[in-house]
Amino acid sequence: MHNALQAVKPWVKEELSTCVHFWLDHGQDRDFGGVLTCLDQAGAVYSTDKSVWMQGRCAWTFSRLCHVYGENAAWRAFAVSCLDFMEAHCINRDQDNRMYFQVTRQGQPLRQRRYSFSEGFYAMANAEFYKLSGISKYMDRAKAAYDLIWRLNQGEADPAGFGPKVNAATRPLRGLAGPMIYLNLSSVMRDADPENAATYTQRANQCVEDILRFHRKKDRGMTLETVGPNGEYDPEVSMCRILNPGHAIECSWFLMEEALWRGCGALHQEAEDIMMDALTAGWDEEYGGLLYFQDAEGHPPESYEHDMKLWWPHNEALIATLMAFRNTGKQMYLDWFLRVWEYTRSVFPDARYGEWFGYLRRDGQPTQPAAKGSTFKGPFHLPRMLLMLDQMLDK
Repeated sequence: MHNALQAVKPWVKEELSTCVHFWLDHGQDRDFGGVLTCLDQAGAVYSTDKSVWMQGRCAWTFSRLCHVYGENAAWRAFAVSCLDFMEAHCINRDQDNRMYFQVTRQGQPLRQRRYSFSEGFYAMANAEFYKLSGISKYMDRAKAAYDLIWRLNQGEADPAGFGPKVNAATRPLRGLAGPMIYLNLSSVMRDADPENAATYTQRANQCVEDILRFHRKKDRGMTLETVGPNGEYDPEVSMCRILNPGHAIECSWFLMEEALWRGCGALHQEAEDIMMDALTAGWDEEYGGLLYFQDAEGHPPESYEHDMKLWWPHNEALIATLMAFRNTGKQMYLDWFLRVWEYTRSVFPDARYGEWFGYLRRDGQPTQPAAKGSTFKGPFHLPRMLLMLDQMLDK
């Protein structure tokens, strides 16, 4: 192992152990099943409403832990609890199996959204658990959700009937989140179902093309969240100027993995460039860390939280920079990894109660009262990062 990484390895193992135990101890709903993610600093539940995509993310995480570190009855049971909860309560059978976004603790529907991220993490979780169990119904569920998302992304009528978020007749738009998450999902599906690798690779190829053709603006050194249907950039509209460094960095390592699958050095270089542009533009030189949102033209971002420091972009930056260093051996990627690591370990971990603060002010202090989980934060980005770093450091 590179000398500079010697101190990282034990830190990763300790943080992963602490994170996993925090969610096992505090997140499991032992009465109604699934995971409760709205936890305060000490792990007490402050809201019992359940995020559906977090059920899928949690099931994937604990299934994946079993794959990497060996069967563990508590991990497996937690994954099954989340899978069973989704199957029983989170699918709208009257709307072509579209999934809810949020349900009550008991599983009564609360909210449904136009986006298909609940379906995406449901598919990921079922595919990962199929690899663990070999039980075909889980792969069948994953395939059905995977195909449903593809149909929705190809413009077929959405049975939920929401339509686009912005009037498409006035301003047709496309977003980065769809193809980047489907690219990662395709990789998970291909790994779980190698007999159908051709289908997953074909769709992954389309995702890569959409990302690079429409969202990547190489001449401007940026990757845009929202563009016109043919990649148009409108500098007069604030939502079209949004830069999300964390998303671009996460997208970069999805592309790196696909480049390794293809054996394509050119694609890997594109991914490296996306990562570096986002890191250099997003890094806060005054306080350290990655800013949450930026404006491509330097105007004030509309999002109130634009200058906050969130846990997940830093998780993705640690994955991407170490992966780039592992794959290329370039010193600048190791330097960036260590820079992000030094900042991250100094502000996010909670030495008193364990796990990480999710939402920091620009100066690195947690918002108060501090939380360890929410509708959008649960056992996914952090354990995935720690697990992946542990594997990469082993190599």
